Amino acid sequence: MVNDAFSEIGHIKVGMLHVFIKHTSASLTINEAADPTVRIDFESHINTMVPENMPYYQHDYEGSDDMPAHIKASLFGASVQVPITNGQLNLGTWQGIYLCEHRNRASGRHLVLTAFGS
Repeated sequence: MVNDAFSEIGHIKVGMLHVFIKHTSASLTINEAADPTVRIDFESHINTMVPENMPYYQHDYEGSDDMPAHIKASLFGASVQVPITNGQLNLGTWQGIYLCEHRNRASGRHLVLTAFGS
């Protein structure tokens, strides 16, 4: 999907793609993308690790998922890097880039994709 949206990758023989998300309540990670149950398990586990409605959360201006979303985003991170080889992302057989949404009702996300190489 990234190759379709960013066709310039096809012109890079050896390089790197950097993907950055411009939000503090969503994140990026690389993991297995072949089996959809991986995404379900990720969400179940992270929601158990970082639950909503904890009595010590003070930052809840946008709802009970506000602070948990920021914590989850920090745990996963705001960017990923992937090697480019012969015009293709050089991911493992089962790997894919996940955009992890941590809000219950998000309103769109913006990514910055930067590819460099020769």
